[in-house]
Amino acid sequence: MDESTVSRMHLPAHRILPFIESKDIKQRVSEIGREIAVAYPHQDEPLLMVGILKGAAVFLADLVRAVPRQVEYDFVAVSSYGSSTMSSGEVRILKDLDASVAGKHVLVVEDILDTGLTLRFSYLLENLKSRNARSVGVCVLLDKPARRKVAIEVQHCGFAIPDYFVVGYGMDYAEQYRNLDYIGIVEFLER
Repeated sequence: MDESTVSRMHLPAHRILPFIESKDIKQRVSEIGREIAVAYPHQDEPLLMVGILKGAAVFLADLVRAVPRQVEYDFVAVSSYGSSTMSSGEVRILKDLDASVAGKHVLVVEDILDTGLTLRFSYLLENLKSRNARSVGVCVLLDKPARRKVAIEVQHCGFAIPDYFVVGYGMDYAEQYRNLDYIGIVEFLER
């Protein structure tokens, strides 16, 4: 077993294979920041970026610094994975917004879009609209279209990827690997 192989408590033996390098993430986040500034050019129209905890926290932190205009940000927390590698399809709301969305452009920021169930959940998109948001859009770092169960219109996307189980840059496997500055693929090892 090499250094990239990890066997944590109850987790199956696995290793992390580098997939998207840190420099490529930084470059793409910078580009998305500029895209957002073009999409929301009017400083007098407030822009609220809403990160979905925990996975999008790292992406949102870098993204708000890459947007060359005033932005506000807040977080919501939802859960659909637990310690599994597959979405359960059942979404639980764990933390609501502190900020008002009334009259603001709202951009929901997510780390990865796969099934679409987390973002499509009426609380996150439909309810934001019902709170008198000026507009509601979606920005994702990673899009995994092969797993889509619900159609989601994405205004800003970092990378489209195949159906890999990925970690790093805020994304986890059972709360591990969020601190990686790159995105890696979890490869399970046969025993």
